[in-house]
Parts: sequence; C-alpha cells; structure tokens
Amino acid sequence: MGVIETQGFKLDNSGKRIVVDPVTRIEGHMRCEVNVDANNVIRNAVSTGTMWRGLEVILKGRDPRDAWAFVERICGVCTGCHALTSVRAVEDALGIKIPLNAHLIREMMAKTLQVHDHAVHFYHLHALDWVDVVSALKADPKKTSELQQLVSPSHPLSSPGYFRDVQTRLKKFVESGQLGPFMNGYWGSKAYVLPPEANLMAVTHYLEALDLQKEWVKVHTIFGGKNPHPNYLVGGVPCAINIDGNGAAGAPINMERLNFVEARIKEMIEFNQNVYIPDVLAIGTIYKQAGWLHGGGLSATNVADYGTYEKVPYDHATHQLPGGVILNGKWDEIHPIDPRDPEQVQEFVSHSWYQYADETQGLHPWDGVTEPHFKLGAGTKGTKTHIESLDESAKYSWIKAPRWRGHAVEVGPLSRYILAYAHAKKGNTYCQRPKEQLEFSAQMINSAIPKALGLPETSYSLKQLLPTTIGRTLARALESQYCGEMMMDDFKQLVANIKAGDTATANVEKWDPSTWPKEAKGVGTVAAPRGMLGHWIKIKDGKIENYQCVVPTTWNGSPRDHKGQIGAFEASLMNTPMVNPEQPVEILRTLHSFDPCLACSTHVMSDEGAELCTVKVR
Repeated sequence: MGVIETQGFKLDNSGKRIVVDPVTRIEGHMRCEVNVDANNVIRNAVSTGTMWRGLEVILKGRDPRDAWAFVERICGVCTGCHALTSVRAVEDALGIKIPLNAHLIREMMAKTLQVHDHAVHFYHLHALDWVDVVSALKADPKKTSELQQLVSPSHPLSSPGYFRDVQTRLKKFVESGQLGPFMNGYWGSKAYVLPPEANLMAVTHYLEALDLQKEWVKVHTIFGGKNPHPNYLVGGVPCAINIDGNGAAGAPINMERLNFVEARIKEMIEFNQNVYIPDVLAIGTIYKQAGWLHGGGLSATNVADYGTYEKVPYDHATHQLPGGVILNGKWDEIHPIDPRDPEQVQEFVSHSWYQYADETQGLHPWDGVTEPHFKLGAGTKGTKTHIESLDESAKYSWIKAPRWRGHAVEVGPLSRYILAYAHAKKGNTYCQRPKEQLEFSAQMINSAIPKALGLPETSYSLKQLLPTTIGRTLARALESQYCGEMMMDDFKQLVANIKAGDTATANVEKWDPSTWPKEAKGVGTVAAPRGMLGHWIKIKDGKIENYQCVVPTTWNGSPRDHKGQIGAFEASLMNTPMVNPEQPVEILRTLHSFDPCLACSTHVMSDEGAELCTVKVR
C-alpha cells in the first residue's frame, strides 16, 4: 500500500501487523488490524464488521405499523431505541402527531436507556481497559476508603470494612480460578497506571452497578411491558393511564407505578452523582497525568448529531442536546443537518461487502440498496474461513460507509457534547447545562482532582481534553447525569399533566391504512447511546417498499470510502503508542470508548446466503 495521506493522517501498513479478532466486550462481531512502527506506535488501522445485517430485506412488503417490533431486534443492548426511531419514521411519513403524555413517556424510556446503557458500558465493558482487577488485591482498604471519601464524600458506601469485604470476595474468586469475565485480561500490563486503591474502588463500583442496573430497566417494564425489547406503538405508547387503578398486572399506569418510576429516577441521579462521575473524573485524571491523551481521531475535527430531547414536542429549536455538524475542528461554525437531504446523508460501499451499480456514488437511505457481495481482496492473507490479514485496498467489512456531504464524522455522546458546548457558546439557552458540566469537569481534571490525589497540576483546554479516549468516556458519564436530571423534569411534567385531567397516550386517527396516502416516506431519528440513529421508510399501497437503518456504529465503524477516507474507529487508533502490541490494551481501550455495537451495524448470513435456521413460535 505504501504511505497514503488522508484527513491529516499518514496510513502506512509497512510495519508489523497486529490482529485483534474478535474484539470482545462489545455487542456483535468485530475484527481490528493495525500496523505498528519500530517504536510500537500505530501507523495504520483497519476496522472490520464481520457479520451482515439483513433486516432491511426482511422488512420489505410488511405492515409499517409492525416495523418497530422487527428492527428493535437489531440489538438487545440499546433496547428500545430502534423501536422508537421506527415509530417516529412511520409517524413522519403518515403525518401523525402523538399526545404530550406519550411524548413524555417515550422521553423517560429513552433516557432510562441512556443511563442504563452508559453505566453498563463503563463499569461492565470499558472499565477493565483502565482498571487492573488483580491489582486490587494489593490495595489497602483504609486508603481506598479515604480515596472514595476524597473524590465522592456523599457516597454512603465508603467504609474500610466495606472495601475489605469486597477485596475478600475478589480474593476468593482469584484463588478459585473462577475469575469469570475477568479471566483473560492483560493484568499486570504497564499500560495500566491506576494505584491498587483506585482499582479496588472501581471493582467495588462494578459490583454496585450490577445490582442497580437491573432495577433501572423496570421503568421500561412499567411503560413498555418488558425489557429487553419494550413495546411501542405508532401514534403514541401502548400503556393507558388510570391514576386510581389497582396496579394489577397489565393494568393502566396508576400512582403507585408512578411513584416506583420516580424512585428509580432518583436512584439513577444519585448513582451518577456519587459514583459514576467521580470515578470517571478520578480515573481520567490519573491517566491524563500519565500522558495518556490519545484516541481523538475524528472527534478532534468532524462531529455530527441530529439533535435530541425536545423540550417542546416537534420543535427542534428546543433540543436540549442540539444537532448539527462541526468540520475541521471549527467549534464556532455549526452546519445544520437534515436527514431528508439526499446531498447530506449518503452511504458508500467501495470497501464494503455490498455492491452498487456505481460505487463511486453514495446513496441516500430512502434510495438505499442492501445487496451483499462478499469477495476478499487479492492482498488478503489466509483463506476465506481463516483470514490472517485483510486487504484494506479492497472490500473488507460488512459495514457501509456513511458520509455527511462526503465527510467522515464521529457520532456519539462526545459529538453531542461538543455540539452542545458550541451551541451554548452561541447563546442557546436549552443546552447551558452540558456547558456547565463540561467546564466543571475540566476544572476538576485540571486542578481539584489532581491536587486532592497528590498529583502535579497541569492545565488542558476543553478542546484538548475532549477529543480523546478519556474525553469520549467522560462525555458518556456527563450525558448519563444530564439524562437523569431531564428525566425528573419529564416525570414532573407528566404528573402535572395527568393531574390537569389529560390521560391521553395515543393518537389513533390514522391507524387504519385506508386513511393513508398511496405513497409516503418518512424519517425518524434518535440519540442512541452510541450516537445518532436514523431510520428511513418508503410506504406504498400500505406496505413497506424500502427501509434503511443508518446506525451509530455504521458511522463510527465505517471502512474507507471511494476517496480513501477512514472512519472514526480507524482514525482514533492512529498514532497511539502501545506498551506491548502482544497485549493490545490500548487498542481495546480506544475502541471500547465508542461502545461498538456491531449487531446494529451488521447481521448474519451463511457463506452461500442460505437460510441458517427456522424458528416456529407457537
């Protein structure tokens, strides 16, 4: 390949090739290959989705009112966000406006997902890239208690005895050889820099989060009947409100159920405030002081989001995390984004295992084609069933390459927070809270936390701190905190609306297909935990003619396009130094900061495209 220059990077695959396959602690199936130079610095990155998603094909000819139940099964982790996007797309196509109660309930369900998903991501998927679990055995529980009270004095579980008990439990796991999810970590690697006490604190909170996250999703079971895959409804939500009901199974929402929801929201707010935010700030500070400000990639230049969390339904100007696109790192210049514009959102397949009639041209999702075409490049080493290394100059991924006006962009909580900060600086009053969070966090990481931990103080601007792996991880924690606060506002508004006598939860005026136009098309968007999510639908004669999903990991995990531009995963790995390429902690740390969801961006087929199995549901 030689050296190729793109987006400010020099891609050079002449060095030693390192393959991570599969990338674990994610949803779905992913492979990553990098080339490192003589100093073990990454100079080339190749990110591959190794399974094909075929739901667009499955949906053709089906009733659009049922689409949400199919697309929701794309993923069981970000459960509910595809269903919400789908009903919004159908409602947009048919001109349906939902009642205020339905809007508020949908908002609470979406924000519950954000808090749950962000906490699970950090503690159960990503923290192990920062935390050396085995090192926690060396910790002094008394010093751990002091550290806990230093970074989070409000957390009630902070006594030396509490941490000693957790350490004893962990010691028994290690001695029995039953480390479970901790079994194959690169424990002891010099890529880990936390002191033992910080490791013990983080492992303890890993266990606390396990207990709490199963309680939070009960909000979905109350409003949506179950979790995962809660129920949705074109035109509103499928739950009725009867404030004087008895609360029996399947009964309408009553005051007892609402009180339960309020209690769960309070738990989320307290956990974010007392545990999640302090942990990320403390861990981020220690790694920043160790010089680990890497993994920025496209977040330093190009970020995008559709905008989300409308304070006033159907008024995008009231988005509490506003949308837009920032290019070339110019935070003072926000480009408007429109998912309907065929010139803005396009998918390319020149390096993806699909085929278009003209692969130099991108297709807008309304005109999207999902036609698989698996063929390994001539430079691939190995065989079809045992690939040693892929040829990135050819097709090498089941993920398409979405572009905004031809630009590769990063999406996700970090992008949303960069955009919110930029909007707030321009005077947008609906996103002042994210600006406050970011400025407080920068102050803590630069001064208060280092001083409290006895570390030397250094100062970095937000534009230096945010576009990094640490910044990406911090943005998720801040969004979790913000969603908890917004959710309480939604809850109070819902209760006030019900007290005022409004109990409507659905608009069924256009439920009957006989009321629909012969042809219609719509788009729905959602701020999924991993980034901006869009569904596009075309309806003809009451059936789905075309359906396309462009999901966050499609944007972030995209392969090269016809111009050679790399996606966010690949860009974030560039120029990252590795302590030991045989223990790729740094690769996993950076990739996990995006929380890849390859199940959303890819799905499964056999080698020959044949049916794999038949499931009969009684």
